[in-house]
Amino acid sequence: MSASTTANVAPLAPRASGDGIPWNKKQRQTRTAGDWVVDIIIWVLVAAVVIAVLYPLWFIIISSISDPNAVAGGRVSWLPVDVTFAGFQRIFEESSIWVGYRNTLIYSIVGTAVNMIVTIPVAFALSRAEFKPRRVILFLFTVTMFFSGGLIPSYMLYRDLGILNTWWVFILPGAVSVYNVIVARSFFETSIPEELHDAAQIDGLSYFGYFFKIVIPLSSAILAVIGLYYFVGHWNDFMTGLIYIIDQDKKPLQNVLQQLLLVNQTTSTASVGVSDAQRAADQMKFGIIIVSTLPLLVLYPFLQKYFNKGVMLGAVKG
Repeated sequence: MSASTTANVAPLAPRASGDGIPWNKKQRQTRTAGDWVVDIIIWVLVAAVVIAVLYPLWFIIISSISDPNAVAGGRVSWLPVDVTFAGFQRIFEESSIWVGYRNTLIYSIVGTAVNMIVTIPVAFALSRAEFKPRRVILFLFTVTMFFSGGLIPSYMLYRDLGILNTWWVFILPGAVSVYNVIVARSFFETSIPEELHDAAQIDGLSYFGYFFKIVIPLSSAILAVIGLYYFVGHWNDFMTGLIYIIDQDKKPLQNVLQQLLLVNQTTSTASVGVSDAQRAADQMKFGIIIVSTLPLLVLYPFLQKYFNKGVMLGAVKG
């Protein structure tokens, strides 16, 4: 067959059904009752999961601004009842709240910066095949995930290092997380092509130049995820301030809120009775949850897009 004859041959049209609609299009358009049932079930399940996840947060918000008697009586379900901001007023009247916020911001920002400065270079070094001791070092790192000295040796160590009752006790002991090192190392091994390193060597880049000019710009997803992990860990750190900090002006927000709740409950019990004290303490408890989690709720949407990508790219592949 000549080329001209081949060019004049029209492509085969889709097989038409009896009503004139091409068979493949009609197949896509036709939905059976079973398809609709499956779709409805899926939407109901998705809606149930969304409600189960969001309703507790919504209940805490409306309970924090509702009358304590209405909350205790079970009259608060979907909307606030007898709106009052007395709980938040009692919380923010305490100057220690702002001191705790300042301390926690310092611990979280500086601590996360130190974590990233240590974790990322360590993970990159352990990902390089030419670094011969990397498997031994990674094994030693992994051992620390299962065995530790315990509370008393840690306390004595921090005392001898001179970081007890100082801001550094929040930053230096947890400067590196072995889990995050393993995740970042897996990302560098599986997601950064080795050809980029070869090309960098041809262009005369050193390891430092390759790391800062090529690896770091290509690792924004895993950096965002690990950075958020570290930040949340510092923000929610409660035990460090409880055990190693004595001065009140160095306490983080979590410890300040806990002390405020205990003092308020004790004072109310002595003055107005156990029942009213418990209701007042419950309202403050809801307000404290909002105060302590609001910064993270504001920060998370901006980093959410990195989560799935960063975690999957950094996953350990078997």
